[in-house]
Amino acid sequence: MHELSLLENVREILEEHSVSQNFTQVTQVTLEIGKLSCVEPEALRFGFDVVMKGSLAENARLIMTELDGLGLCQQCGKQLVMETLYEPCASCGSPDVKIFQGREMKIKDLIVI
Repeated sequence: MHELSLLENVREILEEHSVSQNFTQVTQVTLEIGKLSCVEPEALRFGFDVVMKGSLAENARLIMTELDGLGLCQQCGKQLVMETLYEPCASCGSPDVKIFQGREMKIKDLIVI
């Protein structure tokens, strides 16, 4: 389950930013998760409390928002909403679609003390 290592990275980022931004506690974490990122939101929710235990984000509330997958067909130039990574263009059927949104997972915002 790679979600646990992703959450460990989130914890490390929070710890690094607590020093530079001068905060001591995180009460809410909002993660933006791309639909094409292969990240399982329920696995993140399940592991969040375990990974954050003993950190400055212990007892923090986790909010997750989904970011649509968007691609651009390299054949016909149409932009398309993508449900899967290897979805062909809905207009021309070309498999040559460049994904420009939806693979990422990022910390969107925090509420800190």
